Amino acid sequence: MSPTENPVTSAEAPARPRRRLRSRRPLITAAALAVVVAAALAVTVATRDDPGPAARGAAASGPVAGGTLRFAVAGTQVTLDPAVAATAVTGLIDRNIFDSLVAQTAPDRFEPWLASKWTVSEDGRTYTFTLREGVTFHDGTPLTAEAVKATLDHVVDPKTKSAYAASLIAPYEKATVLGDLEVEVRLKRPFTPFLQALSVPYLGIQSPAALAKPAGQYVPVGTGPFAYVSWEKDRRVTLKRNPAYSSPPAGAAHRGPAHLDGLVFEFVSEDATRYGALTSGQVDGIAGVPPVNAKALQSLPGFTLTAQETPGLNYNLYFNQTRGPLRDVRVRRALSASVNVPQLIQNIYFGHYKAARNPLSATTAAYDASAEQALASYDLDEAERLLDEAGWNETGPDGYRVKDGKTLTLTWPYWAEGNKEQRDVLAEGIQAQAKLAGIKIERPTVDTGTFVEKHLIGGGYDLVDVSFARPTPDVLRFAFASGNTYAKAGGNVALVDSEEIDRWVEEAAATSDPETARRDYANVQREVLEQAYVLPLYTPVQLTGFSTAVRDVAFDAQTYPVFHGAWLKRA
Repeated sequence: MSPTENPVTSAEAPARPRRRLRSRRPLITAAALAVVVAAALAVTVATRDDPGPAARGAAASGPVAGGTLRFAVAGTQVTLDPAVAATAVTGLIDRNIFDSLVAQTAPDRFEPWLASKWTVSEDGRTYTFTLREGVTFHDGTPLTAEAVKATLDHVVDPKTKSAYAASLIAPYEKATVLGDLEVEVRLKRPFTPFLQALSVPYLGIQSPAALAKPAGQYVPVGTGPFAYVSWEKDRRVTLKRNPAYSSPPAGAAHRGPAHLDGLVFEFVSEDATRYGALTSGQVDGIAGVPPVNAKALQSLPGFTLTAQETPGLNYNLYFNQTRGPLRDVRVRRALSASVNVPQLIQNIYFGHYKAARNPLSATTAAYDASAEQALASYDLDEAERLLDEAGWNETGPDGYRVKDGKTLTLTWPYWAEGNKEQRDVLAEGIQAQAKLAGIKIERPTVDTGTFVEKHLIGGGYDLVDVSFARPTPDVLRFAFASGNTYAKAGGNVALVDSEEIDRWVEEAAATSDPETARRDYANVQREVLEQAYVLPLYTPVQLTGFSTAVRDVAFDAQTYPVFHGAWLKRA
């Protein structure tokens, strides 16, 4: 919120004078807190331009065949099936195993991949795809229209328990095989993001033979440049070169099988350990270079750094507006106003990540900068005023607000396996700043099962943090449409239930008029900030580090590294 705007208010009578049980504000200020956080991280990092993968490869005489590239990633996989998973790690790995029907080459441009061509009916509900000839899956079975039908049916089957992919094709009605290489896909309603959805790895085309096996025997079988070898849970996934690969997307720089013999994705959650693995030569590349180490890596001989802002949803803190104190918009806006986001982001990420004021990344189509005026800006006095007005006008001996004998307490579960980019440090800063306004945030540590079942599905949380890469504004439908709760394969973790937002996102997805879609998406951005369903934190940046022996790594529309054309320079 800008200083000149009026805050969200209630028609209730003015709050009674607050009775103070003891002094509430601690001696530390928000500014001092941010300095302490920065000091704890011990380094200041500056940036410089990176020449990029193409420049790295230009110095070599040409690609060299052979070798295994080891790439370390934060986090781990919970499943190998892209139709089930929602994690970025799974998308990154599976992009090498599965090809898609179409490739996204620009915000609104799609080119052939496994589909050589397609047509769309006048009513926008029927897509007819013609498939490439001569493509085979890793298990030797041919790519046919039946594989497309089996893949899409698998995604929407309730037994699959899709955590993401099903929401991408929510209007899917059925697929009809018209011939060996021709398939018709029918939608329940017009849906302009359909091609973009089909371009992501979570909807990569799978072998029907593999999908027909019991879930306990599932292994990923696609048509991609690398084939699955093994998965050592919580340790690594190993892939091998597909010597028969012949189906790169249109415009790919490399057309034949991969140069590399194999790929190994190592799961290394701890930032310092992952960075050390790169600089010591244990791995050839890493995702998620710690910002604290970025400058050092740029100046370290033998290594390179690439930085790309991720499109889609920023890293945001979502407020569950269906329970506890957060049912009151004044409390939600007070929490937003109590956190000095820009200061925390600067002191933790040293300028490598930008503080966000919108749930949508600025690199995403239909991003609306003017919507940011609806966000409650940092203002501790305003936060206190809103809490007073909401009836939280007493203070307990521990400095937290009290109402009807209950402390203003919010639960923000900490899922250690999903922690990355020093988000735990950022959470500590948010906790400390919220306390200045008298808001208590608890951070119980939970395992994956508890996090999913009790919290994300069961709704047993007040706050939850997440980012999501997807280069389309339709990601707003994923995050805020009432029917897109986590239990229904969506991302509406704020549990928003707004007829207006539903109308806007559905109209934007159905219309063929770009101006109507832009207006609808702008309305959504403004409304979710005005109602404080979300507190934007920062725009994720893919900080990827490589040894200079690694050449010609490309990046897709979601900023995932693509290793089809990569190779290793021999000493």
